Amino acid sequence: MEMEKMIGGGGDGGVPELEEKESPRRRRPLLVAGLAALFLLAFFVLGRESTSTVWEMATAKLLAVVNNDAAAGDVADELLGGLLAAGVDRRTCRSLYELWRYYKHFPYRPSLHLLRSLRAYEARHRRCAPGTPLYAKAVEQLKSGHGGAAAMEEECRYVVWLPFDGLGNRMLSMASGFLYALLTGRVFLVALQPDSGDLFCEPFPNTTWLFPSQDYPVDNLPWLGQSPNVSLTAFLAANKTIDDAAYVYLSLGWQMTDGPFFCGEHQAVLGKVSWLFMFSDLYFVPSLYPIAEFRDELRRLFPAAMESISHLLLRYLLHPTNPVWDMVTAYYASNLAYADKRIGIQIRMFDFASVPADDLYNQILSCSRQENILPETDGDEVAAAGNSTTAIFIASLYADYYERLKTRYQAAAGSSSKVGVFQRTHEEQQATEKLEHNQRALAEIFLLSLSEEMVTSGMSTFGYVSSSIAGIRPAILLPAHDHMVPAPPCRRAVSMEPCNLTPPRGVTCSRGMAVDGEDVARHLKVCEDRQQGVKLFD
Repeated sequence: MEMEKMIGGGGDGGVPELEEKESPRRRRPLLVAGLAALFLLAFFVLGRESTSTVWEMATAKLLAVVNNDAAAGDVADELLGGLLAAGVDRRTCRSLYELWRYYKHFPYRPSLHLLRSLRAYEARHRRCAPGTPLYAKAVEQLKSGHGGAAAMEEECRYVVWLPFDGLGNRMLSMASGFLYALLTGRVFLVALQPDSGDLFCEPFPNTTWLFPSQDYPVDNLPWLGQSPNVSLTAFLAANKTIDDAAYVYLSLGWQMTDGPFFCGEHQAVLGKVSWLFMFSDLYFVPSLYPIAEFRDELRRLFPAAMESISHLLLRYLLHPTNPVWDMVTAYYASNLAYADKRIGIQIRMFDFASVPADDLYNQILSCSRQENILPETDGDEVAAAGNSTTAIFIASLYADYYERLKTRYQAAAGSSSKVGVFQRTHEEQQATEKLEHNQRALAEIFLLSLSEEMVTSGMSTFGYVSSSIAGIRPAILLPAHDHMVPAPPCRRAVSMEPCNLTPPRGVTCSRGMAVDGEDVARHLKVCEDRQQGVKLFD
């Protein structure tokens, strides 16, 4: 093994040839017996009406147990157990078919109900996408300025996602918007920049998800909060009905001015509007769960665990384009493929919670010792078992922490054959509107996601996305709100689900289906890194 490559920066190389492991089959008889027993229990104890739902949930939970062991075998297929749609051109999006080779485990298989829902969605998207007769008809209806009963008769209704904030925020809000479209029978379109085709692949086969905003027929297109007169809150404040609205603008970003969106009674009214323009930079899925009309369907879509939602949605929806994927695979082959274990460290410093570099570095080390993540140095030696090798990948705008960790392990005798420290870029400043910056950031999100252990910065959507794609629960560095390193320095995430950093506050829902408070309390928890935020867990 060429371990001289283990210390230092990056390089280029080909895609590594990874061996497929034998698929374990020992637990399949137990799986079948367990499913049969649970089906009988559902039938005789819960009654015929509950049998179907219990059967689906029990099947998914037992499959999840088996799949944790079988991940390197049965799940090692390029479509991730049917999660991904067949039919995407391999030449135009290689990451979609190659990504599975780089992950050591796939913690949650998609449920049968999720697979059916995704295939039905893809068929609907092909019928209703831009360029189709049904889309043209929907645009004509929009031009009329009216919705209501006429809109309800239309086959195609839309959620148009409007971009805002950094790449991590955008990826999480896109996943949230897509889930909302899935729950409400809408078509999900994204109003990305014209060069966005060099960032994400088209996720749905033989169609497009790009909203043609350049040729849009409405003059006052809602954009970045500039059309409050057509927002949900504006309609409600003016006591105006939205039943006949041509479209409604939804401000679901960090300001959360349209909090009533998360009330069941308003969801029923929004169902009559064909066009919804969604402005968000948040992962708002946790705030969909308390809506009774959505909760049961969410449990059917993700019966194995609520924490699987972001993991499955991100792996389904967002795939790097070939230029970005080339960055990932070349760097991986040159620097990370040789290691027995890969550790990711993502560092983000916020102005409101800044500390000196020395303090943050010590916080990282303290967190690592608390959670047993980084290899320890015993004097001048690296306390590593046997001849195992570790690659530590740093994602940060700054080079300081990479230099410190590299020096730490270089100084330990024999570490050059055991521990490598790598950082691909250190750009000093975030440049969200530059394509090249976003391509490099996306490559690093996926390089981080190839880790088996991860330390991430609290309240960082970049870290949320990486750990969710990886399917692991990271150790989260707690923010230094008083500009002092907190104690404890970090907490292990209770689930891989991202935090909804700004859930709706002070919103009173008056009607709609009753909310099961006990069930919501079982699946919603205050975030480890933000007391005002909420996240899903099991």
